[in-house]
Amino acid sequence: MSDNKTYDPYESFHKLSLLWEKQINDFIFLWTNNKEFVKMTNAGTEFHSRYLETLKKNQEALASVLNLPTKSDVTNVANLTIQTEEKIEALEEQIWELQDSVKSQSKEIESVVEVSKEIIKLTKQLKTELVKTKKELADTKSLHAELQEMKFELLKLNNFKDEFDDLKGLISKERTVEPVLTGTGSAK
Repeated sequence: MSDNKTYDPYESFHKLSLLWEKQINDFIFLWTNNKEFVKMTNAGTEFHSRYLETLKKNQEALASVLNLPTKSDVTNVANLTIQTEEKIEALEEQIWELQDSVKSQSKEIESVVEVSKEIIKLTKQLKTELVKTKKELADTKSLHAELQEMKFELLKLNNFKDEFDDLKGLISKERTVEPVLTGTGSAK
């Protein structure tokens, strides 16, 4: 039995890439560890940033002459669009809240109208009952006046009866006294 290993190209490629990575990292470390390289890189970066700033200014000037939007214009428009959408959403929410409050207030108004109708109905009933009561009161007053009159008449009749009884009593006394008087008078 022999130890035969099969050839794996991926493993070889992996080993090769690890070697390259290590060599490149060492090379970069040597370059960046050098003060002159850092100074040169810093100067190159400053020059590049000035170049980009000049290029940006020139592009904006050319865009304004050609009436083309710049990147900052598009950014501003996008921000304005987002702000507008947010404001529209807020307004929609306020409109929905207003609609809900209007619906609830209309329901309250309807209930108040119903209650008002009931109150009006009761008021009309009370008014008719008041008219009836006034009429009955007037009738009662006239009946009271008539009763007072009848009472007065009864009182007169009672007085008349008493006088009549007194007269009757006097007459019966005189009848009993007259025969006595007439009988005593004939004896003389």
